[in-house]
Amino acid sequence: MTTYDEALEWILSRLQFGIKPGLDRMKWILERLGSPEKDLKVIHVGGTNGKGSTVTFIRSILNEAGYKVGTFTSPSIETFNERISINGVPISDNEMVELVRIIKPLTEELETTDLGSLTEFEVITTMAIYYFARINPMDFCVFEVGLGGRLDSTNILEPILTIITTIGFDHMNILGDTIEKIAFEKAGIIKSGIPLITGVEQNSALSVITEKAEKMKADVKILNKDFYESNRLSVNTGERFTFSVDEVTLKNLEIKMLGEHQVKNAALATMAALLLNIQEQHIRNGLLKAFWPGRLEIVQENPLILIDGAHNPEGVEVLVKAVKERYQDKKKKVLFAALRDKDLTKMFKELRKIKGEFYFTQFNSPRIETAQNLAKISLIENGKAYEEWQPILADLMKSLGDDEMLIICGSLYFLAEIKPYLKTYLE
Repeated sequence: MTTYDEALEWILSRLQFGIKPGLDRMKWILERLGSPEKDLKVIHVGGTNGKGSTVTFIRSILNEAGYKVGTFTSPSIETFNERISINGVPISDNEMVELVRIIKPLTEELETTDLGSLTEFEVITTMAIYYFARINPMDFCVFEVGLGGRLDSTNILEPILTIITTIGFDHMNILGDTIEKIAFEKAGIIKSGIPLITGVEQNSALSVITEKAEKMKADVKILNKDFYESNRLSVNTGERFTFSVDEVTLKNLEIKMLGEHQVKNAALATMAALLLNIQEQHIRNGLLKAFWPGRLEIVQENPLILIDGAHNPEGVEVLVKAVKERYQDKKKKVLFAALRDKDLTKMFKELRKIKGEFYFTQFNSPRIETAQNLAKISLIENGKAYEEWQPILADLMKSLGDDEMLIICGSLYFLAEIKPYLKTYLE
């Protein structure tokens, strides 16, 4: 293994093993590596939506306080390496090659056992843990759960703080078909005696989480019950709000990420920062500087082009709400692509609330829903289907008027595919 392309090809070849919930393979390989996970100071972030943004807010705040912070997130939007980042900067290609050289022989040895093969996500999780513990030690690490929580490969970690952002209907074929079943899987990351912060709102889901926390003797802080975000105001540069907990009130906090949901994510991060004894000015500066691609991201101001990884019903709901709040005066054009294993019926129920022109397309994925089927399922009159996204995207951007906006949304994997094209086109 000598080149980055070879290393990446080997990592991606693990996709053939699909999703295999369980921690036995992780336990085996980490023991062989000398249990590096035990040397990490981890904040573990799970939930349905808002995980990546919350990770970014926390990382940015800790950076402002002078700490060196490793983050593990998925999927990638701009470069594969960004999944493993230091202070927001992806690891280098050479470091990726070095990690594969270390992990690959053990992975091949594991395949000779009854435990079977590591998945792509398990490989990347292992690489991140080893990198942050042994190659480039961190002051703090913030790990985002991949899928669910209880049986996710990141649940091998013993955190100092746990966060569950929201609970929604996603990955129901794996996590369960009720909000309570999904909450049970998410609550699986709660550890004995480790504080928990959550933004979960549904009473039925919250009761599952608080019951598990009580059983684990984990102190729980619940958004808008134990700590609060209030006085939200949408401003030109983002959002402004007040945070309060007990006798502490932080007025006029500002974030550049758009939407009411981002204020809630920022409040979770602020609560986390206070539990870690971070000073107010570092919290303020960290929140203001935080940026996470693909979440209500404006890639061009005039004419307006906005991209958003609204990949489940709750995600589409917050997208629609933000667009209605901010861009009432704009004529809308929507380019949409999604995976077939999502709840597309509920997603389109929300998306139809945007009045405008709809264009459906598809991208390179074995899980893709075809453009023709998307147009059919959407029940949107005059929606147009295009198998290739490049020509229609180019046409839409060329013809976009000053009084119009283009919304590119759906799967995060779709955004990852088109982001390099947009960057080149708009430069």
